[in-house]
Amino acid sequence: MTTTEFPSAAARAAAAAALAEDASGKDITTEWSVPEDLAATAEIRTRQSGVAAGLPVVAEVFAQVDPEVKVEPAVADGARLADGQVLVRLSGSARSLITGERAALNFLQRMCGIATLTDRYVQAVAGTGARILDTRKTAPGLRALDKYAVTAGGGHNHRLDLATMVLLKENHIAAAGGVTAAIEAVRRGMARTGQTVESDVEVQTVTQAAEALDAGARWIMLDNMPVADIEQVVKFRAGRADASRILLEASGTIRLDTVLAIAGTGVDLISVGALTHSAPALDLTMLLTTSPAPCPR
Repeated sequence: MTTTEFPSAAARAAAAAALAEDASGKDITTEWSVPEDLAATAEIRTRQSGVAAGLPVVAEVFAQVDPEVKVEPAVADGARLADGQVLVRLSGSARSLITGERAALNFLQRMCGIATLTDRYVQAVAGTGARILDTRKTAPGLRALDKYAVTAGGGHNHRLDLATMVLLKENHIAAAGGVTAAIEAVRRGMARTGQTVESDVEVQTVTQAAEALDAGARWIMLDNMPVADIEQVVKFRAGRADASRILLEASGTIRLDTVLAIAGTGVDLISVGALTHSAPALDLTMLLTTSPAPCPR
């Protein structure tokens, strides 16, 4: 499910929406205070340590503001950042640099924040064999960018959207009439449509997990289960002849102070909604670095 390729089309659309929202074509403050013929250089710097993500979005924002602006990334996505480090150097019209500043920083701060938090989770479970996954708890309209930022931080993507794979959650199971009934209904749906996709089944109890295993589920999400219960399900799996074909995923209110204990149970995957719905933005700033001069003609 994971892709580390930068989502260029999504970035282009998101940049256009952000600039339209900001009325960037009618920046009256800049128009009235900054001479039209001034050129300048600028730098985007960190104000805290973290992990870089979203550098290509900066280029996309300024390409739409003014194609003459030159954008030079000083680091690559995924790089570890020190406090005060330069991420991007820019040059061009002073007006264009100032007008595009906020949109560019909004994207970059959010994406670096997601990558930084993801890295903290990844480092917390290092050596356990468990992989950190994101969820669909992303900002509306920014899912592709949010999920890309997760991969920049060393995490992995869960399903991208509702059409990508099956995820039988609590309400699906209740509506279908139980765990086994829901799994069988999905199998019939695949057969009827000729589609073969990955399927993940959410359970809340050891009993439900055992039922999912007996029904032939190959990917089981253990939602909000205590560590002791997760350990019991891991033991159930280990006793099966098909154990190597079954993925176990822990989910539900995973925190940095609990993730290592969960990883230690032997689960394969840990999905963390906080990566995209609660990551603090990385503190960044963009400042002009030279006294503006007349733009070359």
